[in-house]
Amino acid sequence: MILITGATSGIGRQLVEDYTKSGADVVACGRNLEKLAGVKDDCKAHQGKVLTLAFDVTDRAQTTRVLSDFLREQEITVAILNAGVCEYIDDPLHFDAALVERVFAANFFGVVYCLQALLARMPVSSKIAIVDSMARQFPFVRAEAYGASKAAIHYFARSLQADIGQNGVQVITISPGFVKTPLTDKNDFEMPMRVSVEHASLAIRRGIAKGKSHIAFPRLFGGILSLLERLPRGIQNYLATRMKQS
Repeated sequence: MILITGATSGIGRQLVEDYTKSGADVVACGRNLEKLAGVKDDCKAHQGKVLTLAFDVTDRAQTTRVLSDFLREQEITVAILNAGVCEYIDDPLHFDAALVERVFAANFFGVVYCLQALLARMPVSSKIAIVDSMARQFPFVRAEAYGASKAAIHYFARSLQADIGQNGVQVITISPGFVKTPLTDKNDFEMPMRVSVEHASLAIRRGIAKGKSHIAFPRLFGGILSLLERLPRGIQNYLATRMKQS
C-alpha cells in the first residue's frame, strides 16, 4: 500500500490518481475532509482503492497518533511525503519570523513528524520518498524561507539515507523544478521549464519503481541549476540580484 501526504492537490493528487489507475491501493492524506472525499470519489472507478487519512502534518501529536493507529492495522510499503507550502519574503529588512516558522512547520517538521511515525513500522525493502525542491540549489530572491526549508529537509533525508541504509528501508529524495500546481499558479514571476503534474507524477513513479536514490526533474533545469551552484558565490549573488531587478 502506498501512502501519500499532500494528496488533495497538485503533485500529490496526481500521484493518487495515477497509482490507483495502475491498480495500486493508496492512502491519501490531507487536512481537508471534503477534499479527501473528492479525491476518493474521483478514483472510485480505478483498479486500486483509495483510503483517506485526515491530519495536519504541522501538528506533531495528531500526525503521530493518526499514522501510528493506522499502521497497527495496515502495512505501508511506499510513503511519499509530499505535503508542503510556499510563502515569500517581500520585505527582507522587515520580514515576519512567523512566516518562516509556518514554512518550516510544513516543509521540514511536517516530514519529520511523519517519519517518526513511519520509520519503525515500515517493513524491510519498503521505500520513503521525501519531496524537497530544486530551489535549495540557488539563492533565489524572496525564497529565504522556502529554499531554506527545502535545503534542510534534503540534508535531513540524505543523512537519513546514510544512517538507515543497512536497515532495509530505502530513503529517496525528490527534487522537482517548477510544476504547474495551484501553489505555483500563485507565483507572480516567470517559471522557466515548468512541467505538468502528469510529468511530475510519471517521473516520481518511474524513479521509485527503479529504486533510484534521487529523483530530479525536469533534467535540463536541474542541470542548469547544478552548473550555477558550482559558480563562485560572488557570481551567484550577482545573478540572483539581476533576477530581482528584471
